[in-house]
Amino acid sequence: MICPVPMVRAMRGGLVESLHRGHLAVARPDGALLDALGDPDFPTFLRSAAKPFQAIPVVEDGALTRFSLTSGELAVMCGSHSGQSFHVEAVLSILSKIGVEEAALLCGVHPPSHKLTAKRLQESGEKPRPIHNNCSGKHAAMLALCVFHGWDTEDYVNPGHPVQIHIKKVVAECLGLSLEELGEGTDGCGVPVFRAPLRAVARGYARLAWPKGDDTLPEKRVKAMHHLVKACVENPEMVAGDERICTDAMRAAPGRVLAKTGAESSYGLSILEAGVGIAFKIEDGSMRALPPAVVEILIRSGTLRSTEVATLSAYHRQIIKNHRKETVGVIEPCLKWHGLDRPDLRK
Repeated sequence: MICPVPMVRAMRGGLVESLHRGHLAVARPDGALLDALGDPDFPTFLRSAAKPFQAIPVVEDGALTRFSLTSGELAVMCGSHSGQSFHVEAVLSILSKIGVEEAALLCGVHPPSHKLTAKRLQESGEKPRPIHNNCSGKHAAMLALCVFHGWDTEDYVNPGHPVQIHIKKVVAECLGLSLEELGEGTDGCGVPVFRAPLRAVARGYARLAWPKGDDTLPEKRVKAMHHLVKACVENPEMVAGDERICTDAMRAAPGRVLAKTGAESSYGLSILEAGVGIAFKIEDGSMRALPPAVVEILIRSGTLRSTEVATLSAYHRQIIKNHRKETVGVIEPCLKWHGLDRPDLRK
């Protein structure tokens, strides 16, 4: 058994109070493992880090074109959105274009994660709806595929439904795994969620970064991946939302990274300039550990320019204050990774 390594620590009074340990894998599109911390084969539920792969059939099968879906709408299909007005409008637009009512969404209900939006919703007397669920874009994508293929929309969350069988096959292919190698559970929004070795997740994100770097991918898949990544990096606000690390990381390094979080502290990064994928998992599932780790990895991979690091400083080192508003500590990265050996591994 390969032990996890310290990746993020909470400091108080200059002393370590807590450690978040984890695993990291860096891979090429062809599956070659370039680097690792901890166990590169650590079994990891992707959770929402699977969303870009789950959305690929929308592009590849032709639903995107048939329903005249925009790049912003494609991006929200890949996102874990904050429930802000522009997210809600985008998902409602998708449903309108495919001719499906909001009631068809089976993702469940939770308030918007964007605090101001949640406050305004509460003050208006309106209750949260499925459309506010952070996974409603993904569910709209699944409904779009159902309508496109003529499949029943009533029970699309069921693992045995044609849309879930189809999506699982695509996800397995993107990660370079057989269906038997891809573990499965149920996600927080009710649809199947997948578990894979961390190196396979890194490979999937490397393929998103540089699909032509793996000559085994069919041209149709290459084009779909390119289209999907372009939509996400051009509409970073749709992938997460304001004051979210995924969105702000992509804004800080425009056109150079696709960043996607997953619940229980899984994360995927496509480093577009280098053509590599980086995946990591904080073993205790703590979401507070993600932002410092993401920023540190982007710095060490050479993705962030020196002038851009400051824009993410609040994520990189998160100040801890007590109830008297006094600064008493910091949550900061402590991973020991030398970074990418070359700025562009495509050469």
